[in-house]
Amino acid sequence: MKTLVASTALAAIIGSGAYAADLKLVEVITSPERTETLKSMVAEWEAQTGHTVEIVSLPWGQAFEKFATMVAGGDIPDVVEMPDRWLGLYSDRLMDLGPHFETWEHADTLTRTTIDMGSATKGGKLKEIPYGFYLRAMFYNKEMLKEAGYDAPPATLEEFREISAKISEQDGKYGYCLRGGPGGLNGWMMMAMTMRGAQNYFDEDGKSTLNTPEAVAGLQFLIDLYQDGLAPRDSVSWGFNEIVAGFYSGTCAFLDQDPDALIAIAQRMESDRFAVAPMPKGPDGLSFPTIGYAGWAAFDSTDHKDEAWSLIGHLSNPESNIAWAKRVGVIPIHKGADQDPHFRSEQFAGWFTELNGDAWQPMSMPTYLEGFGYFADSLVLETSQQALLGQISVEEMADEWAEYLTEEYGKWQADQ
Repeated sequence: MKTLVASTALAAIIGSGAYAADLKLVEVITSPERTETLKSMVAEWEAQTGHTVEIVSLPWGQAFEKFATMVAGGDIPDVVEMPDRWLGLYSDRLMDLGPHFETWEHADTLTRTTIDMGSATKGGKLKEIPYGFYLRAMFYNKEMLKEAGYDAPPATLEEFREISAKISEQDGKYGYCLRGGPGGLNGWMMMAMTMRGAQNYFDEDGKSTLNTPEAVAGLQFLIDLYQDGLAPRDSVSWGFNEIVAGFYSGTCAFLDQDPDALIAIAQRMESDRFAVAPMPKGPDGLSFPTIGYAGWAAFDSTDHKDEAWSLIGHLSNPESNIAWAKRVGVIPIHKGADQDPHFRSEQFAGWFTELNGDAWQPMSMPTYLEGFGYFADSLVLETSQQALLGQISVEEMADEWAEYLTEEYGKWQADQ
């Protein structure tokens, strides 16, 4: 009887969470579907460990400010969903995951890109485990290419221009869904660096490379596509929703986008009507598709470091990561993920070619610069639209971009 009472009391204590390290996890790229998937994954870990997790979901539009306010006020979570552009800001306060990672049973299956991106901090320490990648590749409409006399997507920028011009000869049809509105920076950066044959944003003297002759030629390439009628006239103001709709409606044959665009496109187009190819290569036989990511990180202030890592490890294991990648539209992080039936299709081939091929070198944005947000969302938007409409020259645009980035880079260097 005493044994039964003692056992019952112990069970009650464990059930109450007295022995649990209750963790707080903050989600910042929020949607109802993502949150439900996250809750399901966390619930599995809770059931396995007996610990409990409070999930705080911040709306993405206000997440940066809201999260900064939380941290400044001392309301610091144990685990956080960390976008790449925040990593530089918070890296000094994040836990070094390296010691835990070295003994993790799934460490050997992570791709090199995953480890490199999670270590893109001062000192090269592993401060987060990315959960997937937003990597640009080229969607193409197979039917529109066939009607124009082409059996394969363009391998080079020269072929891309040629096929776009041929398709644009048809009334109401265009080659390229240009993102001239919000969020268009990726296209400009990819073309500039692909024409340069290098992805360094700054030279040895700390000056921006965006106004070098080769980069200017890449910027001019996009301007010419628009001004020569190879992209819809109103695409000067198109954002994400417009370019995706332009593709699945059959208005444009080509669209460079991340895997998250596939969700909407696959709902509206039969799989045999389109595919995804790697980004076209430039004059040097190289291509630099932009890559972004978010992942799981832990604050060094947590009193429960082992438990925080355990949760990150669970969210990052192959089974959890595959489920997450399918739900949110990212490229998964483990080797061999391309063998999953979901990813073994023409729709994903382009992204895995870029991750595994030597000619494609995924390129991160200089998000570590304090003024990068203003550059991407304000300065580039205004001046690129002016250049597309012929109100300023490509040289004027490139010089303004280079001057701004050079100054920001100088500030960043001074703080190191």
